[in-house]
Amino acid sequence: AFSRLIRCASSPLRRHSVPRRFRARLSRHAHLLLTPTTMPSTNDTRIPVTILTGYLGSGKTTLVNHILSSTSHGLKIAIIENEFGDVGIDDVLLKKNTKTHMEEEIIEMMNGCICCTVRQDLVVVLKKFSDRIKAGTLKLDYVLIETTGMADPAPVAQTFFVEDSVQENFKLDGIVTLIDTKHVEQHLDDPRPEGQENEAIEQVAFADRMILNKMDLVSANDVKRVTKRLKSMNPSAEIIHATLSVVDVSYVLNIGAFDLKKTVAMDSEFLNTENEHEHDQTVSSV
Repeated sequence: AFSRLIRCASSPLRRHSVPRRFRARLSRHAHLLLTPTTMPSTNDTRIPVTILTGYLGSGKTTLVNHILSSTSHGLKIAIIENEFGDVGIDDVLLKKNTKTHMEEEIIEMMNGCICCTVRQDLVVVLKKFSDRIKAGTLKLDYVLIETTGMADPAPVAQTFFVEDSVQENFKLDGIVTLIDTKHVEQHLDDPRPEGQENEAIEQVAFADRMILNKMDLVSANDVKRVTKRLKSMNPSAEIIHATLSVVDVSYVLNIGAFDLKKTVAMDSEFLNTENEHEHDQTVSSV
């Protein structure tokens, strides 16, 4: 059983301006789970953050469980996990690897999209963490954010550069995109209404690293074709292969891969907070 449960009351819906091209979808739930351990000291004392993204069914939660189960990284990690829909179905999977931990903490936020109100709640939660760290009541080495499969990771990444309180205490270490190798081409080719972005394309475009998952379900020719396409979309992202989301944890954590200059060069609107954000109303959960 979890040692502590904090329910954050829903705040009034606010339209938080983010670049118009960033089309993150509804994500109703976010959870924070802490795992014990330590992290080597560096000159930059800010807490590093990895954004883990990937389309629905790519295996993100399986990877999170793999990280929770690992004893190799030696880190005390806060995992922020977002859900699409009204029920946090990933909770059941995550609890399998948290109920044996010494320290557990869940924060559940029930007020909308990660790029709108939950995005603001994310700022609040991170500030509470930094306050507790400074007060000596919390030891935290790392933050891992698992976005919903229907989200564009860019608005979350933007948070670490446009919110002063976040930038002061946390640094974006990298964006890792998990790829469902068997179905990614279908997702990339999925037509969208005029003016709306394809999340699968955004997840590939903003990736610092990509994990081609479900290698047991595809042929060598499939892998070659998919890799060629992904490289044409994002030449600089390193790509590795995985089955059942099993990878070396060092490929996901403490990678030092996010490059703000490169991101702004790719998308000059990345730091623009003046444009209006819209949701794709054709996307829903079942």
